[in-house]
Amino acid sequence: MISLNINGKQLQADVDSDTPLLWVLRDEFKLNGTKFGCGIGVCGACAVLIDGRPVNSCLYPAAAAVGQSIQTIEGLPDNNKLHKVQQAWIEVDVPQCGYCQSGQIINAVALLQNNKQPSDEQINVAMTGICRCGAYPEIREAVHLAAKKLAAGGSHED
Repeated sequence: MISLNINGKQLQADVDSDTPLLWVLRDEFKLNGTKFGCGIGVCGACAVLIDGRPVNSCLYPAAAAVGQSIQTIEGLPDNNKLHKVQQAWIEVDVPQCGYCQSGQIINAVALLQNNKQPSDEQINVAMTGICRCGAYPEIREAVHLAAKKLAAGGSHED
């Protein structure tokens, strides 16, 4: 039995310690916004924040997350108010296929927590390998828009 802090709630799961966090999130807690993509940590569809850092949950053993704060895409809204990054994604109409969007948004949130005004190159590096449908111009536009929204105040909708 392991205890995990997920989206601000302490949850228990009876899983093997080496079970990937992705499967604990999806199968045990029904947090299906985190997607299985490649299973080898290169596509980023499974990204979650662990203590504010983006992590590919398909490779991260659930037991390694004990005692850390895990945030999934479901945990970004606060009191039903979208995170500014989520707002920007909608305004720019980023998704094409949409499959990797939770991973994209998680990575953008992490980027903007550490870099308030990233350059296009910094965005490219932070988002490398995640999108397969070619929405990178829209992703860059949305990250810049989210940066402006965050600079204007708060991390969630007004």
